[in-house]
Amino acid sequence: MNGDVAPIQAPRIAMVAGEASGDMLAAMLLDALKQRWPSLRTFGIGGPQMQARGFEAWWPQEKLAVRGYVEVLRHYREIASIRTQLGDRLLRERPDLFIGVDAPDFNLGLEERLRAQGVRTVHFVSPSIWAWRPGRVHKVGRAADHVLCVFPFEPALYEAHGIAASYVGHPLADAIPLEVPRAQCRAALGLDSEARVVALLPGSRRSEIEAIAPRMLAAAVLMHRAKPALRFVLPLVPGLRGMIEPLLANTAAGAPITLVDGRSHEVLAACDVALVASGTATLEAALFKRPMVITYNMNRLSWLMMRPRKLQPWVGLPNILLGEFVVPELLQGQATPERLAAETLAWLDDPQRAAATGERFTQMHLGLRRNTAQAATDVIATILAR
Repeated sequence: MNGDVAPIQAPRIAMVAGEASGDMLAAMLLDALKQRWPSLRTFGIGGPQMQARGFEAWWPQEKLAVRGYVEVLRHYREIASIRTQLGDRLLRERPDLFIGVDAPDFNLGLEERLRAQGVRTVHFVSPSIWAWRPGRVHKVGRAADHVLCVFPFEPALYEAHGIAASYVGHPLADAIPLEVPRAQCRAALGLDSEARVVALLPGSRRSEIEAIAPRMLAAAVLMHRAKPALRFVLPLVPGLRGMIEPLLANTAAGAPITLVDGRSHEVLAACDVALVASGTATLEAALFKRPMVITYNMNRLSWLMMRPRKLQPWVGLPNILLGEFVVPELLQGQATPERLAAETLAWLDDPQRAAATGERFTQMHLGLRRNTAQAATDVIATILAR
């Protein structure tokens, strides 16, 4: 194929990003793609950050932001219908490339269908086959022409199964500065420079807010009683204020909890410690060099189904990447307000431990920096030129 054919000059790329973290990762990639191909057209399912970059969202991203077996089953018919309709439309549109951004339960099946019909596919962010459901590597092999990996140990796992994969670093490691602008972010958030601040990050999905936020807010009440000078900041995912405000009124009335729309990176930069739901936010907290307590809670049946498939003792990304329990993890029945409060306060009472953990996170940050958007775009350009 000639390198000057139309798809190289003005590619048409379909994408699906299924939740807030995927929207952020895809938006970073879109910036680099548009720099290389100014006439690029992108479409599919994406969130507000992608749409701000000209992405055509055919369905709202929130439709896919469901986690846990039972929760997915409740929405299965609607999600399956969206995937079928999207697949039909993409096969009519015939994009030059499809990029599935994370959301493997939705994207891998869609990618497999598209690839079988001759549409080239890339999966951006490897499913955590090294953490649980290792058999899914075979599904990835059927679904993706190429996997863009954000952790350095992942390509070798795919290459062992004959699957093309490239380590492109983690885009958050590029986006988050090595030196944290703490004073600047405190001023922007209206926080006193000397205050002790706890960040509360209960997740980005409605199911997570329902299951995790009440425990976090109750823990904040207990921490406030123990240390009345503490201040708490909770960054809100767009569209979820209506869920959080009633919980705040019912569970934590009187506690000094400030809600801010978005701005989670400013909150993490400004805080002294974070209480955070397991997921991408734990990596963000680590890249901001913040000590944290990781927690999670889900439908009991979902938990019982997932737990036997777990391959490692950790669920939090910082602990997985460092290979040990560097920060506490309180999951399901362990995630009581009392324990969440105690483990969070323990960081504030041990500044030496917090500083040593920050140093380890700095080394992790350096290892994940690779100018991800550019590296991923280089791989995509090679695929499009074939």
